[in-house]
Amino acid sequence: MKKISVILIALFITTISQAQEAKTLLNEVSTKVKSYDNIAIDFKYNLNNSKENVSQETRGDVTLQGDKYVLNMLGTTRVFDGKNIFTIVPEDEEVTISAYNPKDDKEITPSKMLTFYEKGYNYKMDITQNVKGRKIQFVKLIPIDSKAEIKDILLGIDVQTKHIYKLIQTDAKGTKYTLTVNSFKTNQPVSKTLFTFDEAKYKKEGYYINKI
Repeated sequence: MKKISVILIALFITTISQAQEAKTLLNEVSTKVKSYDNIAIDFKYNLNNSKENVSQETRGDVTLQGDKYVLNMLGTTRVFDGKNIFTIVPEDEEVTISAYNPKDDKEITPSKMLTFYEKGYNYKMDITQNVKGRKIQFVKLIPIDSKAEIKDILLGIDVQTKHIYKLIQTDAKGTKYTLTVNSFKTNQPVSKTLFTFDEAKYKKEGYYINKI
C-alpha cells in the first residue's frame, strides 16, 4: 500500500513539474511574439481525416501586426483591420465584409494563432524532435472545457528561437489540422495601407461588395 502511495505521489509531482515547465516555455514564446512590431509567416497547411478518407494540403502566408492581419490562402485574401474582416475572392470578383465580434470567435484565427494558448487550456510537455538540426519541443494542450470541439493540440516550439514551428490540432471527430511554418520573419517593412481595405478600388474593378 505504501509503495502505491509513493508511486502516486511521484506521478503527481512529475505531472505538476511538467505542467510548470510547459507553462514557462509557452510564456517565453508569448513574450517573444509580443516583442515584435510585425510578423510575416509562410506556411504549409494540411487537413487529414483517415476515417473519411479526406486529405488536403495547401500553402499560404500571413502578415500579423497586433490584432490586424492579412491572410492569403486557397486563392482568397482575408484582411482584418481591427474592426472588420474583409474576405476577397478574385475568382468570384466578390468581397464580403463582416464586423468582428470577439465573443463569436472560438477558433484559432490568425490574430490569435501565436497566443491562443494563453487561456482555456491545460498543458504538459510532450516529445522532442530534431528537425534539420533544430530542437523542436512539443507541448500538448487539452481544452479545459470538456465540451470543446477541439480534442487536443500539439504545439511544436523551436527551443532556441522560441518561435512556433508546428501546430497540430485534432478535433472530436478525428480530423487533424497541421500547420507547419516554412519561414518566420519579423519586423519587416510594412505599408501603412496593408491592413486597409480600399472599397472604392474594388467597386471600380467590378467586384460585388457583400456586407453582412
